[in-house]
Amino acid sequence: MSQITINDLTFSYDTTYDNIFEHSSFQIDTDWKLGFIGRNGRGKTTFLNLLLGKLEYQGCITASVDFDYFPFEVVDTTVDTLAIIKNTIAPFAQWEQEMEQCLKESEAEQSSISPVMDRYGKLLDLYQSHDGYVIEELIEKELGKLQVDSSVLTRPFSTLSFGERTKIMLAALFLKKNNFLLIDEPTNHLDMEGRDTLASYLQTKKGFILVSHDRAFLNQCIDHVLSINRANIEVQRGNYDSWQQNKELQDNYELSKNEQLKKDITVLSDAAKRATGWSDQVEASKIGTHAADRGAIGHKAAKMMKRAKSIENRKLDAIEEKKGLLKNIEQVDSLKMNLLPFPKKRLIEAEGLNLFYGEREITSNIDFTLLNGDRIAIRGKNGSGKSTLFKLLLGNDITYTGRFHVAQGLKISYVSQDTSYLEGNLKDFAVTYGLDETIFKTVLRQLDFSRGQFEKDIRDFSGGQKKKVLLAKSLSEPAHVFLWDEPLNFVDVFSRVQVEELILKYQPTMIFVEHDRVFVDKIATEIVHLD
Repeated sequence: MSQITINDLTFSYDTTYDNIFEHSSFQIDTDWKLGFIGRNGRGKTTFLNLLLGKLEYQGCITASVDFDYFPFEVVDTTVDTLAIIKNTIAPFAQWEQEMEQCLKESEAEQSSISPVMDRYGKLLDLYQSHDGYVIEELIEKELGKLQVDSSVLTRPFSTLSFGERTKIMLAALFLKKNNFLLIDEPTNHLDMEGRDTLASYLQTKKGFILVSHDRAFLNQCIDHVLSINRANIEVQRGNYDSWQQNKELQDNYELSKNEQLKKDITVLSDAAKRATGWSDQVEASKIGTHAADRGAIGHKAAKMMKRAKSIENRKLDAIEEKKGLLKNIEQVDSLKMNLLPFPKKRLIEAEGLNLFYGEREITSNIDFTLLNGDRIAIRGKNGSGKSTLFKLLLGNDITYTGRFHVAQGLKISYVSQDTSYLEGNLKDFAVTYGLDETIFKTVLRQLDFSRGQFEKDIRDFSGGQKKKVLLAKSLSEPAHVFLWDEPLNFVDVFSRVQVEELILKYQPTMIFVEHDRVFVDKIATEIVHLD
């Protein structure tokens, strides 16, 4: 075990005036399973890029391990998956070619003792030290832990599902030697079962930073938390639940202490004024022939002034203590929804519904009835037809058999899983979708957008901020039914709780897909499983 040391780290982008990190210092053990928590746009990915050496900074970062980032770019996706894994672990193909070339040159020289063979020996040592002769066996074993069939190894990487790609890349990185993994949002293409599999896999590993906003997932696979707060960075032992409990205790203590100090400051201010007034009155009594002992009076006035100064100093101490409070308390405002009443009780019905992609049946026997106030969660593995069902609900031309009915005049507000198409400024976005710009931007402010963010191109937003744009759109428009397809991808835990509280308060009619188990357990009134 060794340590990664961050000392006096300060960093800001050239395009901004404010520092993202300012004189931050902390240490991380390379054996830790570290969950990385913070609001969207707070600097999590920036910190990972600092560790990777991609950005210039002030201060010092020291580590005796190499850093590897997930997800990494696969340049040629037409290559077989096995070759991509092997070349991620080590340059096996290059070593094999060079060793073969050395043997050819040695045969031409007809000598087994030469610089060429020295080079061959060094390459062979590298190959063996990286388990070159058993690497394929190790790869298959590693993929088995992730419930990935070994048949994918002979397939081009481009043919794999996004969930399979996630597991392949993580297996390759964990098979490398002397590296510390920076795992950035690995669950976004995984269903609940896939997340459970990955969590079980990560439980057997160590030496990584994991960026994730999935609370149940974090609880399963981390033993320390690194949190980027409003005013500082903290490291503490435990999982998400223990971190959240500690934060609530600290926040409640600071709020209570702040209220007490406000009262103390008021009392001390009044006491200081009274003491000063008494001192002035006593001092004034020295003037005139009636003063019997001016020395005694002056001593009493000085004593009263000393008391006034003591009270003033206590007030200043209380003010200074108050300044140190509330700096890390997140401002999470209550959100609102624009619910339209609908005259009929039954809004959407599906009975014996079978969905097709071309002539191929994707899923079958879907049965549900959406009534006013229902919140139906759609569950199913990747590829089970969830997105196809949503397209049908939105009125797209999808081939189906069975009974399917949407009430006439139903207004649906949709949050897409995809954010890649978002671009331009927020004002133009509001105009394009017929939103009230003031209401739209107010919702974004409530979702932790700064005013400076309003001037940026949406393309430059973080993944979580882009998703919040779609959520704010949905919350700003009137609707009978809210259709949300993985609305929480990349969204920070504070905003997830904020959205949960909103839904529980307003009780909207919804159909949604979401793989955050905590969110589904709190929100869903019914779960529909797709085969």
